[in-house]
Amino acid sequence: MGGATYRHELAFAEELADRAGEMALSYFRNDPEVTWKPDRTPVTEADLAIEAMIREELGRRFPGDAVRGEEGGIEGSSNRMWIVDPIDGTRNFAAGIQIWANLLALKVGDDYVMGLVNAPALGERYAATRGGGATWNGRPMRVSDVATIADGMVVLGDLEAWGGTPRGDRLMRLIRDAKRNRGFGDFWGHMLVSRGAAEVMIEPELSEWDLAPLVVIVTEAGGRVTQVDGSAPAHGGSLVSSNGSVHAEVLSALRA
Repeated sequence: MGGATYRHELAFAEELADRAGEMALSYFRNDPEVTWKPDRTPVTEADLAIEAMIREELGRRFPGDAVRGEEGGIEGSSNRMWIVDPIDGTRNFAAGIQIWANLLALKVGDDYVMGLVNAPALGERYAATRGGGATWNGRPMRVSDVATIADGMVVLGDLEAWGGTPRGDRLMRLIRDAKRNRGFGDFWGHMLVSRGAAEVMIEPELSEWDLAPLVVIVTEAGGRVTQVDGSAPAHGGSLVSSNGSVHAEVLSALRA
């Protein structure tokens, strides 16, 4: 299934990202109102406004497609589902930190076939279609060819979920064995893997709207994406993105 199959969807996603980015920047560092959802995650005015806009535009262009968004849940029933995270990194966004993005993906059946990460405060956009390769600001990108963790960089999300567990101890050993480590969190670490700036990104738990575009982009850049146990990415599960070459070493190091 070639990437050209979804060129129209990607072009439309790019249009949505342009609008979403403009909307988000109009709120960014202007004290957006923050409220807290029952799961104790934050939501801002920008999250709600952007997701509403994207749902409306998708309804016009692809009325038969379903939509799953972080704020509004699932709407419609179709083999094709658009997946939306209006602002990934809401805590950063609310705090005036530039590492946040608008995330869009298309899922057909059980497969993620198109993904887009728009990070306007960083001036960066990442995109991919299944079989069509991955781009960074419109230029093709590839993962690194680093062969071992000893020569690589490990990026981490939230460490709290790992603390005081056997797997947390193994993660700390993996970090110590790596040449370099940093904690960037959210979409950012996975995109660093995609463009060859890091070799692995590890997160304990992600929702589908967080992971969907990352799976397409990392894979199309030549990398590999699984859960910590090696299974396919899934809503509510862990996520390990790598350049592929170090993937088996990372999973082995984290295995119980």
